Amino acid sequence: IAYLDPGNIESDLQSGAIAQYTLLWVLLWSHILGLFMQRFALRLGVTTGRHLAEVCYSGYSPPVRILLWLAIELAIIGSDMQEVIGTAIAFSLLSNGKIPLWGGVLITIVDTVVFLFLDKYGLRKLEAFFAVLITTMAISFGFEYVQAAPDQSEVVYGIVVPHCTNCGIPQLTQAIGIIGAVIMPHNIYLHSALVRSRQIDRKQPKEIKEANKYFFIESALALFVSFIINVFVVSVFAEGFYGQTLEHLNVTASGKIY
Repeated sequence: IAYLDPGNIESDLQSGAIAQYTLLWVLLWSHILGLFMQRFALRLGVTTGRHLAEVCYSGYSPPVRILLWLAIELAIIGSDMQEVIGTAIAFSLLSNGKIPLWGGVLITIVDTVVFLFLDKYGLRKLEAFFAVLITTMAISFGFEYVQAAPDQSEVVYGIVVPHCTNCGIPQLTQAIGIIGAVIMPHNIYLHSALVRSRQIDRKQPKEIKEANKYFFIESALALFVSFIINVFVVSVFAEGFYGQTLEHLNVTASGKIY
């Protein structure tokens, strides 16, 4: 779910609207790099039995720990700002403006606390709940992708061939936004902790090796699903909003402009 949060969706739709299919390859390589980072994190958690924050605490001196903590906090705040703002905008759009932005922010705060309480009922139930959310997103954005009917050759070309023809500052900024929305520090810390929820006999090298193998497969499948959904979002907005002005988008079937 961390790869399909409002920040990711926001960066996807802006990427499609600003650069069409040009930055899909950036999205692909961001997920590949994210997979390697997740692999490092899960191997750390499985092998040592400690998560990344605990290892940093024991491995660095107090001044370095404080600097690292402040850097990570700033990175998380910078990442989560767009999550909160993106969710607030989504509530405003879905309610046709009846829910103001400040109301969307309050709803986001409340549902975050609710999710934290769900953890009390067991990690597996929380995982199942998020699986339902991801399935809903896949069906919804998949339907939009079919309806938008983007040019498949352009989509494949955008994914496979690294290019950025006629790119300027907006496209470069958006490419950085895609990378930042995919590779987030709290994902790495979280993953190194989540793998400890599985029962592993760390005295048996064979079990550790097997656990690392299946955790990697699990991560690869999760990021593959995430990548497909993100491609759906970029392509839909590339097809519907690239090169369009607000005037064109607001023209109704009767030709009136609002």
